[in-house]
Amino acid sequence: MTFVNAVLQGIFLGAFYAVLACGLSIMFGVMRIINLAHGDIAVLGAYVVFFIVEHTGVSAFVAFAVALPVMILLGYVLQLTVLERSLKAGILTPLLATFGLSIVIQNLLQLTFSPDVHSLGSSAGLITTSSWQVTSGLSVSALGMVILVVAVVVFGALQLFLSRTRAGWMMRATAEDADAAELVGIDSRAVYARATAIAVAIAALGGLFLGIRSVFGPLSGPTQLIFAFEAVVIGGMGSLWGTLLGGLALGVAQTLGAQIHPQFAVMAGHLLFLAVLIVRFGGGRVVLRTGR
Repeated sequence: MTFVNAVLQGIFLGAFYAVLACGLSIMFGVMRIINLAHGDIAVLGAYVVFFIVEHTGVSAFVAFAVALPVMILLGYVLQLTVLERSLKAGILTPLLATFGLSIVIQNLLQLTFSPDVHSLGSSAGLITTSSWQVTSGLSVSALGMVILVVAVVVFGALQLFLSRTRAGWMMRATAEDADAAELVGIDSRAVYARATAIAVAIAALGGLFLGIRSVFGPLSGPTQLIFAFEAVVIGGMGSLWGTLLGGLALGVAQTLGAQIHPQFAVMAGHLLFLAVLIVRFGGGRVVLRTGR
């Protein structure tokens, strides 16, 4: 039963990683860039929620609903100011631009909120401590279940958006061939801005879950970026549903590794990541896939 419980907790942890990695997968699939500031953007979202909670006293979930439009607007501005110019200058420039953005966000957060760590757990209510005892050795965390359900809903909503809406078709066409999409009247600039806004909004959702389930600080972003990137690679670069499965696999690997030795938890995830690189990862073009 300990093994089953470890797998279950790994699924809950992996759902968190999948939410965190979703925006990274979208930006790579649509624009072919790896956003090195993705983890810091998620942490920024957690800080925006924290700021609203501290000044209004509302729950973290209500604060997130208020913060969401702010993060969406930030995504649009980020694309139209920083990323758009870097996309025209080759492959290396977006990496350098997002790396610089990461440093800027970290320093701004330290100046504004101090280097101290914070948590949103107390503002999330009983969900952080509630659980259901299925058997003597198996318990189901309420927070873990919420994160898992939200992850499935987010990925399912993105699937419907990309496959059933005109905006989704435009995004898929641009991801396939931006130049050809321009020839048929699709504004790739607007598509990229929309994709970045969605990615930043989902990253903020990952930041919310990060703040509820653990502590976060101005320098927490790079660690979250590593886990998100590993989930994307394990599931397949540019594949949305693959990102969900990759996050689950990473979470299960970490919890099973912890059963061997507590210090082996993170290492087990890294070893799975390296194994995927060796066995599956190859060259070739990667586009945003929706399962159709």
